[in-house]
Amino acid sequence: MSYFQVNDRCNGCLACVQNCPATALRAVDAEASRVLSHNMTRCARCGNCWRICPQEAIEFQFLLENRWDEVKTLDLVYCSVCGDPLYTADFGKTLSEKMDKTFKPVCSKHRDELPKIAGAHFLKGRTRKMEV
Repeated sequence: MSYFQVNDRCNGCLACVQNCPATALRAVDAEASRVLSHNMTRCARCGNCWRICPQEAIEFQFLLENRWDEVKTLDLVYCSVCGDPLYTADFGKTLSEKMDKTFKPVCSKHRDELPKIAGAHFLKGRTRKMEV
C-alpha cells in the first residue's frame, strides 16, 4: 500500500504540485492523459498538499500512520535438533552456492555439542583398564 494516496475526487488542478515545498509531487502530460506522481523520498510529510487541495482528494492520514508494511515474506530454516529458527531458505541457498557446499541446519549450540556427544558415544565402552 502506498503512503501517498489520491482518491477519485482529484480533478488534476495541480494545486498540490504547485504548492509542494519539497517538490515531491509532479505532473506529466503525455498524449491524452495527465499522470500525477509522488516521490516519498522527497516528501517532507508537511501536509501542505492535503491542506491546499480544493477537492479534498489527498488522503494524508496514510502518511501519518505509524505502521510497518510487509515488503517480503521468506521461508525459514530451523535447527534440525532444537527447532530454533536459523536463517532464511534463500540465504542458505546463497551461502551453499558461494561456498560450493551444503550445510546441515544446526544452531551454534548444537553445532558445538553434537561432536562432543558423538565422541562420548563412541568412546563409551572403550576405556578398559590395562591388565599388567
